[in-house]
Amino acid sequence: MAETLVHVTRGKIVECIHRGDVVVTNNHGDVLYYAGNPFKYTYFRSAAKPLQALNVLLSGAARRYELNKKELAVICASHYAEDIHIRTVEEILEKIGLSPVSILAGPSTSLSKTIALQNARDRKKPNSLHNDCSGKHAGMLATCLHKGYSIKDYISEDHPLQEEILSIISDICNYPREKILSGIDGCSVPVHALPLYNMAQGYARLTNPEKLTPPYREASRQIVDAIIENPKMIAGTGGFCSDLIAASHGKLIGKVGAEGVYCVGIKEKNIGIAVKLEDGAMGMLPPVVMHVLKTLRILSQEELNVLKNYTIMNNLNDSDIKVGEIKPAFKLNIL
Repeated sequence: MAETLVHVTRGKIVECIHRGDVVVTNNHGDVLYYAGNPFKYTYFRSAAKPLQALNVLLSGAARRYELNKKELAVICASHYAEDIHIRTVEEILEKIGLSPVSILAGPSTSLSKTIALQNARDRKKPNSLHNDCSGKHAGMLATCLHKGYSIKDYISEDHPLQEEILSIISDICNYPREKILSGIDGCSVPVHALPLYNMAQGYARLTNPEKLTPPYREASRQIVDAIIENPKMIAGTGGFCSDLIAASHGKLIGKVGAEGVYCVGIKEKNIGIAVKLEDGAMGMLPPVVMHVLKTLRILSQEELNVLKNYTIMNNLNDSDIKVGEIKPAFKLNIL
């Protein structure tokens, strides 16, 4: 059963309570810590992107099209559609000989309110490149072209590309393929459901891949290195994922997923973390993730100081006046 994870205060009163589940595992599959239900079955959402991106390397597409680390990083991203993101996705499309029309993610405004408002002022019409998943789609298209698959229906669940990605998620997360249920994600590709426990294990295995087979091991290292070396590509200016990765100096990768999902993989410590907020409140995720990292003593005091605005966040009104706080309200249990 989900537990209280976050309190939102206004003045001296706890005005809102957000419940959810947390699990911490290693790549052996041991549950190290938890809060709520460590085996909560839910959708992986965009937290799956670094695992989905493995197929670009495993297929040979990354080598054929000479995709660099910045391009691999944007394939893993839920980006803010800043110029650097748009240019990088365009560079992938140029390398594979396609135009943005081939991206079937749908037009979208930026995830960043600031950028979305500026685009509106500039009368920039939303398009598929602005979609936060456009990098992922560009990577999928690269794989399809390399392997001779159709690009007209690459988003279909029964497309061979999506079948391959499903197998990769099953393998990395150590969860039977037949037990993974699929839905349709916001960008129209299949989205996969599995226990939080296996998501956390997948991130532990991704960032500590010594137990994986050689092809998976090498691909995982390349993806993790690309993310760590290009943190701004994963979200953007002021994005929690980007700031967390940058501030941790190569210790970890973190990736958000829609409807309150967050996963972290910690290198060398052999730790994977998965979080799900029951109400899907995305803005409540940073204090939960930071509380887990602080409890596990993953970050130095200097790194915690850099990220302090995410540990306990200000509850601001419409005039940007602090009226309360958004703060963690849970302890991790040891199984």
